[in-house]
Amino acid sequence: MKNNKSSKGKLTLKSGHIFFGETFGSSEPQVGEIIFNTSMSGYQEVITDLSYTDQIICFTYPHIGNVGTNDEDLESFTGGCKGIVIRETTKTTSNWRNKEELSSFLKKKNITGISGIDTRKLTRILREEGSQPAVIAQEEFSDEKIQSLFNSFGDLKGKDLAKKVTCQKNYNWDKGSIGLKKPKKRFKVVAYDFGVKHNILRLLVDRGCDIEVVPAKTSPEEVLKMNPDGIFLSNGPGDPDPCDYAISSIKTMLEKKLPIFGICLGHQLLGLALGLETEKMKFGHHGANHPVKDLKTNEVFITSQNHGFTISENSVKNNNNVEVTHRSLFDNTIQGISYENGKVFGFQGHPEASPGPQDIRKLFDKFLQNMST
Repeated sequence: MKNNKSSKGKLTLKSGHIFFGETFGSSEPQVGEIIFNTSMSGYQEVITDLSYTDQIICFTYPHIGNVGTNDEDLESFTGGCKGIVIRETTKTTSNWRNKEELSSFLKKKNITGISGIDTRKLTRILREEGSQPAVIAQEEFSDEKIQSLFNSFGDLKGKDLAKKVTCQKNYNWDKGSIGLKKPKKRFKVVAYDFGVKHNILRLLVDRGCDIEVVPAKTSPEEVLKMNPDGIFLSNGPGDPDPCDYAISSIKTMLEKKLPIFGICLGHQLLGLALGLETEKMKFGHHGANHPVKDLKTNEVFITSQNHGFTISENSVKNNNNVEVTHRSLFDNTIQGISYENGKVFGFQGHPEASPGPQDIRKLFDKFLQNMST
């Protein structure tokens, strides 16, 4: 195995690389798929994003923890990533919004962190070898126990994590963005929760939507009884392919000709319902600086991204009913799809980015326009 320097904790990659550093937050050993995130801000939102369920995040930005944490910047109340890997942590902060320093915040959420890691070297390894299982543990944690964690984890491919993170019962969300006056409610939106981010719901409220959030396995018959003006398919973790219950529900919604908007996992599930296929990426897209091109207008948007699966290129070539609307300028992967002249559409990135680029938030306005016609 390939070693770095020795300290109190260690990060072990499935491929054999070992990094030593200082553990903080939870002291529990954690196993998950390790990915790298290039965002320069917003670590609290990233950590609490349910799309990172069963993942360990390597932050490429060197200083994490410098603005603390607070109650407003959560993207979920419970859950999030398994662990974080950083170059250096800041234990004190003078930020006026800080309520709790990062380490104690992580400890409460049972998230394990490790600092003092050469994150540049680690990121190069992940780019060359791909995302892979990894374990964060105390230095004395034995190789046998680490291998046991690897065996228990397996791989994210084939895992339905949406049913793990979804809400247990329906609820109405009525909180908009802080400081904005809520407009009059104009549209009834049913949002399927596959791991939905809070800021998605806030932006819908800001635009006059009455939002009913429902569990991932809610039947289409139950949803249709709510007389929705539109259906929203949320982001979420894991492999979209085994979510057969969601794909089946979306097919029914397509038959009813309702406006549909999907983000991230919701975009992928929409693609599967339309007869497309998905595939796992080598190391995915995780960051807030990803350029995406609108193929109709030739506009380029800087977007926030977080996904390890994508719609297959070959499946789109064989489907004449689906139009590709956006592409990544990093690797040309599919970022947007459209069906029924745009009444049904999905976007792979995160137009609700909080914090992050707001270039493509107009997709929410497009959804409202579809519901008004």
